[in-house]
Amino acid sequence: MKHFDLFKTIFALCLMLMPIHQSFGKGTGYSPGQTVPEDYIKNHGYGVFFSSQAIPDSIFALMQGKTFKKDCTVARSSLRYILCLHRDAKGNAIVGEMVVNKDIADDVLDIFRQLFIHRYPIERMRLIDYWDADDEKSMTANNSSSFNFRCISHTNKVSKHGCGMAIDINPLYNPYKKPLANGKTVTEPAAGKPYLNRNLKFDYKISKGDLCYRLFKQHGFKWGGDWTSMKDYQHFEK
Repeated sequence: MKHFDLFKTIFALCLMLMPIHQSFGKGTGYSPGQTVPEDYIKNHGYGVFFSSQAIPDSIFALMQGKTFKKDCTVARSSLRYILCLHRDAKGNAIVGEMVVNKDIADDVLDIFRQLFIHRYPIERMRLIDYWDADDEKSMTANNSSSFNFRCISHTNKVSKHGCGMAIDINPLYNPYKKPLANGKTVTEPAAGKPYLNRNLKFDYKISKGDLCYRLFKQHGFKWGGDWTSMKDYQHFEK
């Protein structure tokens, strides 16, 4: 009888946990970075790929000493791990992942959902930890990302990326540009210099008024391309 009661208790707990497990869209069989066949999306829908959850232990372990540095003042509980689908310029559906602040998680998920539905191209969306949290390397790979703990240069104030409140989209083709007092210009990533000419037409370009711009603005984000003292065409922040 005791064994039967134990079985009933375990079974009840499993039933309670099942909806939580399913609500995060797990069990698709596809991992971040993998291309999803169109037949799978047609049969199962795209919704199962879009989820937001507390940072899993495996992801938090990956972040240690990289985006989540030893001096990180942002609580793990303030961050969310997002999974989604995005399409590259060839139309391939790819599983994406990103760590953002919990305060913008729902907004970001909705934006990525709409970008996917309307086939707006995003080439790559992996955790920047795979590049050892090196912004230059991640941007050169045209990797879209968010959280990477750091303070604003020469201050103790945590940056927007440092608290997961900023998103960089297709950074190689939408570089950061800042004129210096000596007449030179800083471009990040350096490989993005050819794309500073915003009159050119090329894939993955963010333009004022395009779908990416409109969706982020509708959700209350500011675009670095609107700044005057510098330009950060990849950057959206809240």
